[in-house]
Amino acid sequence: MHRDTTKEIHIGSRTIGGGNPIAIQSMTNTKTEDVDATAAQILELEAAGCDIIRCTVPTPEAAAALSGIKKLIHIPLVADIHFDYRLAIAAIENGADKIRINPGNIGGPERIREVVAAAKMRQVPIRVGVNSGSLEKEIIAKYGRVTAEGLVESALDKVRMIEDFNYDNIVISIKSSDVMMCVRAHQLIAEETHYPLHVGITEAGTVFSGNIKSSVGLALILNEGIGDTIRVSLTGAPADEVRSARLILKTLGLKRGGIEVVSCPTCGRTEIDLIPLAEQVEKMVQDIPLDLKVAVMGCVVNGPGEAREADFGIAGGRHEGLLIRKGEIIRKVPEDQLLAALREELLHYT
Repeated sequence: MHRDTTKEIHIGSRTIGGGNPIAIQSMTNTKTEDVDATAAQILELEAAGCDIIRCTVPTPEAAAALSGIKKLIHIPLVADIHFDYRLAIAAIENGADKIRINPGNIGGPERIREVVAAAKMRQVPIRVGVNSGSLEKEIIAKYGRVTAEGLVESALDKVRMIEDFNYDNIVISIKSSDVMMCVRAHQLIAEETHYPLHVGITEAGTVFSGNIKSSVGLALILNEGIGDTIRVSLTGAPADEVRSARLILKTLGLKRGGIEVVSCPTCGRTEIDLIPLAEQVEKMVQDIPLDLKVAVMGCVVNGPGEAREADFGIAGGRHEGLLIRKGEIIRKVPEDQLLAALREELLHYT
């Protein structure tokens, strides 16, 4: 199953599957009942490049808050539901653009029927989510442990529960914190279904370790043409998830736009405070909507040459640096003015 052969699913104003661009998702960590705080965080995520946002809905008050949140944001809103089918229905009635459920934990067939009926009435997609931590005991017993095969079997069983009520507006999510198990599960399920897949490494960890695990897993999956939406799950700020997802997609050639920053690892020749400078450049370019590469190099020996393939570059020297454009040195700039000079060049780039 490749992106261009999956079923198209409409989530609010966004369409996934069928070869459409891969959508970046994240999840709020505010109390959903707090409309203003939740909307404010979503607006921040929009600015960072988030395409679809998910909120937990653990209470009737959270479900009711969705209608207020939707009025303040501009991207599709997904309701995350566990255990109580009534919350799924309430979320749909309050304008959720998609719901995420595990049909196995919201009750029997009649309750699933009611949720599907509400979703069908408003053509709200249902994301069927299965995680390795929630795998059924009987499937674990069948395979002897949590396996990729078990994850796929569980997910397809849940999909059939929805299909049994004549509804196929479905997105599938199968996640594991075991990277290679997750990769294998996606390879297997891609052979079994045409529904779009939401891809991610669940419970990946902190910003440091989670980024490494997510990058490895997502790269292996996406590079096979599998996956229609992604989330980088981090124990950190949701905006970090979005920025990481953008960079993963850009690195794989699956997304255009946004400035890519490359920088050297430093060595004994470095005579400029490169590490904080590179970090400052990375933050500084986030609000500049250009599809460019910027190189931040630590010395004037190899810096100009190493920056030649970038659109803009900085090559550091003792208390100063060279500002480079398309491989040509523009001028020397004092170290404390390099960041501002680079930003000025970028803002006036044509």
